[in-house]
Amino acid sequence: MLAKEIKPGAVVVSEGAPIMIESISVQSPSARGAATLYKFRARNLITRQKLDLVLKGTDALDEADFHKRLVKLMYKDAEAIHLLDQEDFNQFSLSVDDAQEQIPYMTEDSDGIYALIYDGECVGLQLPAAVALTITQCDPTTRGNSATARTKPATLETGLIVQVPEYIKEGEQIKVDTRTGEFLSRA
Repeated sequence: MLAKEIKPGAVVVSEGAPIMIESISVQSPSARGAATLYKFRARNLITRQKLDLVLKGTDALDEADFHKRLVKLMYKDAEAIHLLDQEDFNQFSLSVDDAQEQIPYMTEDSDGIYALIYDGECVGLQLPAAVALTITQCDPTTRGNSATARTKPATLETGLIVQVPEYIKEGEQIKVDTRTGEFLSRA
């Protein structure tokens, strides 16, 4: 695949490892005859390290033997989380260390979770942009404090603590952004 054809979200092989392209910036040449440079910010899917690549438009990278599978969380234990493929009912396991950032946003009822499969092995997860979670504990609201937009901490069903507006009550479902961990709205 030529560098000028690569889009964000594409998975290619660089130095023998699969990398997912997160962002691209294009630098046009300032002189006649110079090549356009494509600067890629990518993440190694196996080691989780970020890396930067700079390629000319005519340079090529190989596409990875990679695909996404829609999965559901079956259960998690001390070593791994166990996922069930929704199409062919295969089971995948991913170590807790590899999924540490995603676990606080996952429940057995979560929809839209994709397993990233490389050479038949689950190497990561892709969560939806927002998930709905139930508040299990938060302080009660105080009357008369509506002039300012104050927040309070709320503990969600997964153990994640999020700052929510004062009017939110215990037992309500809220939407949380999985990229930033911030409150978005009521669900």
